[in-house]
Parts: sequence; structure tokens; C-alpha cells
Amino acid sequence: MLTLHHLNDSRSQRILWLLEELGTPYETKFYQRDAKTRLAPPELTAIHPLGKSPVITDGDLKIAESGAIVDYLIRTYGHGRMMPKVGAADYEAYNEWLHYAEGSAMLPLMLNLYVSRLKEAGGPLHPRIDSELANHLGYADHALTGREFFVGQSLTGADIQMSFVGEMADVFERLGPFPNLKGWLSRMHARPAFQRSIEKGGAYRFAK
Repeated sequence: MLTLHHLNDSRSQRILWLLEELGTPYETKFYQRDAKTRLAPPELTAIHPLGKSPVITDGDLKIAESGAIVDYLIRTYGHGRMMPKVGAADYEAYNEWLHYAEGSAMLPLMLNLYVSRLKEAGGPLHPRIDSELANHLGYADHALTGREFFVGQSLTGADIQMSFVGEMADVFERLGPFPNLKGWLSRMHARPAFQRSIEKGGAYRFAK
């Protein structure tokens, strides 16, 4: 049975969303963050040595890392949907967005999260972080000019993977200068499958 090991307020929400979009049967095992530390519970370590989420299990197969999970689920259960065909004109752009989301775009967002907790001590780092945030959010915003989705004319794994970038930018109130990205995020959140994922996964919120 395909199983998502779902941690509240985490990247696994986009995997839950993807599963709802695909409409494939799955089950969810829920894990809760510690209310004080906001860390994942030790039970997740029994599923994967890193103790992180998302993780999926599918029979004897176990996969961590959002991009790898998105890729696997679409190839295995998408039946030709939600990704361009290998060799198609949009395929390389699609593949790039899958890797870009975590490989580049999330770094300044996570630095902003952790450095902000340093209060005054983190002050000297903020100009560089702000510059990188503007660079990456501007890049994504420009890519969405005149487009409803990141790749092609319908929802793909690129949109699923990039959703966490937009959501974290929104938490830090950084989307104001980037109307294309802000509008895209609103459209994604309005999708029925996303709404179902929230109903099934629970309240979805992040602390600054």
C-alpha cells in the first residue's frame, strides 16, 4: 500500500496535495511536531534514519526527499499526467524546476528563518539574505509572466514542488513585489485537490 508519512506543518503537505491531484489510493500516517521545539517526533526516525518528512513507502520501496517523491509518484501513478514527456520541449524546464525548488530557492528562505531567530546578532547577515531572496523570488516571478503554471498549460510536478517556496515567502511577507508569484500561489491554494489535502492533513501553518 502506498503510504505517506506526514508531519504537520512541513513539506509533506505538498506530497499530500499531489496525491489528491493524482487520485491514486493511499494511506496517511500522521506525526506531530513537538509543541515547544517544533522538531519532528523520534518515531519518524524509525521510518527513515534522518527522521524527516516527507517519506513515502510503497511496498518494499522507501523514498525521502520531496523532489524524488514527486518524480516517483508522477511517473508511477500519473499515467502520463502532470509532467511533460521525456524529450518534449518542456521536459528540461520541468526537471530544472523540480531541482531548483530545494536546491537553490529554499536556501535563502531557510537562512532567513534561522537568522531571524538570532535577533540583533543576525543583523549583519540580513542584507545578503534579502538580496538573495529578491533574486530568487524575482526569478520565479518572471518565469510566471503571462503564465498560469510554471511549465506548460496545466498543473505539473513543478508547481507542486515550487509551492513550498511560495508559501514560505508568503509567511515572511515577501510576495508583495512579485504579483505573478503571489497570484500563482493563490490559484494553487484554490484548487479542490489542495483544499482536500488541507482537510485531510490538518491546519497548515508556519511560525516565523
